[in-house]
Amino acid sequence: MLVVCPFPQGVAAGQRLKYEQYLDQWRDDGWVIHLSSYMDMDMWNIVHTRGHSLQKLNGVLRGHFRRLYDLFRIHKYDVVYLFMWFTPFGTTITERLVRGLARQLIYDVEDNVLLDQALPKGMNPNSIVRWLKNPGKSRFLIRTADHVITSSPFLNTVCTGINTKKSCTYISSSVDTNRFLPATSYTNLNKVVIGWTGTFSSKLYLDMLSDVFRKLAQRVPFKLVLITNFDYELPGVDLQVIRWTSEREVADLQILDIGVYPLPINDWVLGKSGLKAIQYMAFGLPCVATDVGTTPLLITDGVNGRLVRTDDEWLDALEELVLDPELRRRLGTQARCDAVANYSLSATAIKYNHVLNDTLEISR
Repeated sequence: MLVVCPFPQGVAAGQRLKYEQYLDQWRDDGWVIHLSSYMDMDMWNIVHTRGHSLQKLNGVLRGHFRRLYDLFRIHKYDVVYLFMWFTPFGTTITERLVRGLARQLIYDVEDNVLLDQALPKGMNPNSIVRWLKNPGKSRFLIRTADHVITSSPFLNTVCTGINTKKSCTYISSSVDTNRFLPATSYTNLNKVVIGWTGTFSSKLYLDMLSDVFRKLAQRVPFKLVLITNFDYELPGVDLQVIRWTSEREVADLQILDIGVYPLPINDWVLGKSGLKAIQYMAFGLPCVATDVGTTPLLITDGVNGRLVRTDDEWLDALEELVLDPELRRRLGTQARCDAVANYSLSATAIKYNHVLNDTLEISR
């Protein structure tokens, strides 16, 4: 199997907490797997920073050379597993070549990528990159793939309507619940810690809560911890920014008492898998999330978390959780149970195995 993906292994949550977690298991099952990422680590380290135009251009050229090499070897593999995109810009010519050369093509897609060029400017601020992106590339792959793996039930319905074989499977993000273990006592005698984790690409969602956090700080004492790959300031709020590392990921998330998952209420987020909410749930944290897209499927309001839509609802839900340790315990305990039952590696591996086995059987 050739796994083709945008980012280096082990750094992007969309890959780490989806198919990457199963690579070793697939190898144990007899698959010989080769990985090809468009970006190398040099490109990944600067792609979401300002400037570095020449280095970014060089990174794009290196990525295209890797894809050219891939085109010459695709025909050797029983299955090509393509995550998100083969090349990020231009026409569908490279995708058409992949489809023509691959014996069997599995296309793994997340987010509502068909809306790329219709996104508000704030969700894709680089006008040149926005113009160069072509949602037709994803549409072609969805239509022609032998099997499509999707990140949400909504996206699965859309893709089923496009795919010529009607062969689509919704597979949620998942976490290693034997590694992502609860540590909060729910009776924090110091400041309750509200946390958010994400990368620069999701910073705009965090920004949605800036006023909520400032108002909350005037009502109750709390500490805000951000686990990110960027700097952040929020005057008036007791804030700590922690640089995400794979080595510290579990320990850093275990210091949280409450997790937040803000999202805009629009069509784009209907393709999101709810990954952040699943992470918080695995750690036994009550999650406060925007009531949109997949989150109502993960969270039942007042049972294993809180669902909100307005700033006032965010403020009230967070204040109640900060002040009520027993409520945090009740919601967090149920969240952990649901994460283990529905979003653990063992629960999700079965779905991947069905897709791979069916695809391999067709290939033979």
